[in-house]
Amino acid sequence: MKTFDYAASAELFMRSRKRGSRQQLSYRRFATAAEAIRFAIEELPAIHALGPWMQVGDERFNSDDIRRLYESTGYQRRCRVRKSR
Repeated sequence: MKTFDYAASAELFMRSRKRGSRQQLSYRRFATAAEAIRFAIEELPAIHALGPWMQVGDERFNSDDIRRLYESTGYQRRCRVRKSR
């Protein structure tokens, strides 16, 4: 299995929330794939509903792939959840 480069630049695409037959795509470019992954998982309200995908170089990753990369031990920028006292 090839090692994923979290430092590579990435593009994140997702469908807009508008209803109707023609859904527009929303696009964001990130300096690193790690930032794109963090945004997709932590900032998007419902990752699967928006059908996002990420392009890193010549590789394309769907929402399930993005979740797996986020949960991977190689991903170091995961949000730390505070424990309540």
